Amino acid sequence: EPGKQVRSAVRIKNTSKSYAAFKFQTTAPKSCFMRPPGAILAPGEGIIATVFKFVEPPENNEKPMDQKRKVKFKIMSLKVKGPMDYVSELFDDLKDQVAIEQILRVVFLDPGRPCPALEKLKRQLADADAELEARKKPPEDAGPKIIGEGLVIDEWKERRERYLARQQVEGADSV
Repeated sequence: EPGKQVRSAVRIKNTSKSYAAFKFQTTAPKSCFMRPPGAILAPGEGIIATVFKFVEPPENNEKPMDQKRKVKFKIMSLKVKGPMDYVSELFDDLKDQVAIEQILRVVFLDPGRPCPALEKLKRQLADADAELEARKKPPEDAGPKIIGEGLVIDEWKERRERYLARQQVEGADSV
């Protein structure tokens, strides 16, 4: 229906053996977007992203089918060195290294007529909503993490001993 926002879900999985970044682009940036618009995925990691599309009224006696064919989007992926924070400029800096571009087109389903594709979409949207809620929750605190066996504490003790030794020497000089 023109004037309404519809949504779909896209499963994105990193099938490579290295970390990969992905980014969403569309031919209709004012009416089509994805959440998350991009991210870094570990090897084997996957997410379900939600694609939102605002249905625009047809222009100049345009048929709805023609409007549907115009809107396309692509998901680009890029190998990255390791875990890092995602920034969209990553693709600008390394655009010659983009590994895969998957171009998809928008197809509308009529919610009034059940079909296997609509049922699959409903399941994917439920999974996408669950993943979004899981990402919003803060990670459970499992207590302090031990990174290295006493390295920080040993270094701290050494610095404290040097400081105390320096204090004793300076105190003896002033007496």
